[in-house]
Order: sequence, then structure tokens, then C-alpha cells
Amino acid sequence: MSTQPRPFEQPIYVARPMLPEFADYTRHLEAIWKCAILSNGGPQHIELERRLHAHLGEGHISLFNNGTNALMTAVKALDLSGEVITTPFTFAATPHVLSWHGIRPVFVDIDEHSMTLDPGKIEAAITPQTTGILAVHVYGNPCDVWAIEHIARKRGLKVLYDGAHAFGTKVEGRPIATFGDATMFSFHATKLFHTAEGGAIVMNDANLKRRMDLLKNFGIADEVTVRAVGVNSKMNELQAAMGLCLVDAVAEEKAKRHAVAEVYNERLAGLPGVTVPRLADPVVDSLQYYCLRIDRRETGISRDAVYDALKHYNIFARRYFYPLCSDYDPYRDLPSSARENLPVANRVGEEVLCLPFFGALGTEAAERVCAAVASVIAEGPR
Repeated sequence: MSTQPRPFEQPIYVARPMLPEFADYTRHLEAIWKCAILSNGGPQHIELERRLHAHLGEGHISLFNNGTNALMTAVKALDLSGEVITTPFTFAATPHVLSWHGIRPVFVDIDEHSMTLDPGKIEAAITPQTTGILAVHVYGNPCDVWAIEHIARKRGLKVLYDGAHAFGTKVEGRPIATFGDATMFSFHATKLFHTAEGGAIVMNDANLKRRMDLLKNFGIADEVTVRAVGVNSKMNELQAAMGLCLVDAVAEEKAKRHAVAEVYNERLAGLPGVTVPRLADPVVDSLQYYCLRIDRRETGISRDAVYDALKHYNIFARRYFYPLCSDYDPYRDLPSSARENLPVANRVGEEVLCLPFFGALGTEAAERVCAAVASVIAEGPR
């Protein structure tokens, strides 16, 4: 590996969205123009729901205009209230959907290795006001779904999963959405599979599916009947058309990402103080993100210094997730946000660094990214 890598000619970001062949998308647009249906569950929407079963499991799917609205609607449909236990190590949308409904998020620490909610810390945080658990499959790493299910059954709690990163994740052969009461998937442009903007909720209960579909369409049941206070969160036909163009491309994209991940694993695993992601054998990885952990005590250089130095090589990594949600203005004064309550999350938040990870990057560019990371760490503090 070169000790003096050259910068990239163009910026390399963490993600680059897949785009279909323009002619393929145009064909879908022609079909939309022909039938003149742009929303309200048109042909593209119906077909995409059907096609997604192969990737997300045989549960009931409800498509949304974005993942945040999907998660917000699921919170409402599950009748969550009072307090809900969640993780501070996630994107802002996770606690926001609770607060938006007047629910207090109760932050619980994360597991050292999976970086997901630590089941061993959940029960101590349950109070008479607790109605559910909102857990996150971080980077597609599955939560300890068995332990969470056991706690939820014992304490009579609902379980909602934020699976924004978990498209295609499986545990012991089971699609990740078969666990819990409902799972949200994000179809934002940065995700493995996307609809430019969009999302979905997958659930096993047909009654919950009907309630979700009602709530995302203003609560309207028919021309003269409104059964609930709902919102407008429907996925439109242009979004669904993008998804239909890309759903068959997921396998090829994952294969390319796997090749990039192999380069990263081989080149970076031996660097002192650098931990590369490892998943247990029964888990099928979503390949959404590639996240390093950089231990300053061993490397002699902080994660932030590595993050800044990589910009000199035109490499724009991301510190997912830093700062923690518990440090944001709306949440920092919550009792559960105290640093002593979240020691693992605070340490992990200062170590994580997501590298560029998308199929079009290719293995040659991945080698150059590795060379830059190794060079920065070898140079040490600046």
C-alpha cells in the first residue's frame, strides 16, 4: 500500500445514489402519463408493493412518501404514548417521531459490538408510563431481536423497529421485518434501494396494515367517511416508478458493494486501533454503510482528526452518529440523556467513521481510500 496516496480528482462522498437507465425511467413515465394517475395508490404504487415482498418478507407493506412519515404513522397506528425506550445512537428522525406525538423518548445505552440498543439496559428504564420500544438496526446490524421480544412480551410493550438501514437484512434466515410489531424502511436517495424519497412500513398484522393505510390518507375511508385523524404521507407514482426501475438492480449493487467491503476489510483490519465491521454468521448484511471505529488510545489520533485529514484527499467520510441524539437541544435536558447513563454510546459516537460505500466506487478507488486512511493514521496527531 502506498504511503503517499494521491488525492481523488473529484470529491468522493459516503453515498452515491443508484440511477436507472434514463430510457427505463422514461418508459414508466409514459405509462403514468397514459393513465394520468399521479398518486392515491396508482398502478406503479401497487406494483412496487407487490415486488418488494421478495426483499422485505411476506408481511403486509405500506408505502410512504418518506421514511420519517412512515415511522410517525406507525407510532400513531400502534397507539404509543407516554414514554418509549429508544437509542441515542441514531439519526434525529428516530426520537423526533416520538416527540412529535408528545411522547418522551427514554434513551438507553447501546451494545459495545452491534452498536444497537442494549437489551440488558432496557428493563431498568421501564416505568408505568412506558408503552413501547423503538429500536434501530444501526448500519443494518440487527438488534438483539430475540431479547427485545422477550422483554416486550413480559412487560406488555409494543416494539417498533427503525430499519432505515436494513433493506435485505436477515437473521437466521428470517427477514428482519418479521420481528416486532412493525419495521420502517427508508427509501431515501442515499439508501441501498431508493425511490428518490420514500419509505415503507412492513408488519405482520393485516389490521395494522389497514390502519396504516387509513392514517396515511387523511383517515379517509371513502367519499363520505373519515374514520381517523390522519395525514397525507402517500408515495406518489413518480417515486414508485423510480423504485420499480431499481428493485431488480439491488442484487448487482450488493455484489459490487461486497467487493468494496472485501477490500476495506483486507486493507484496514490490520491497522492498529482500527476496528472493521463484523457481523455474526447467521446475519445477512444489508451492505448499507461501512463503518470503522477508531480508538484514539491505540492510534494516537482521534476520529475527528482522521475525518478532517481525509478531506485533503477529497474523501468526505461521515461521523454517523455524532453527536448523539441525547446531545441535541430538544433532548439534552432529559434525565436519560445524562452522559453517565450512556457511557458506551458516548464512546462509540466519538469513534465511528463511515467510509465511501457504493457500488460505483469500485475496488480500485476503495484501495485508494484505504491508502489514504492508512497514511493519515501513520502520520499520527496533527
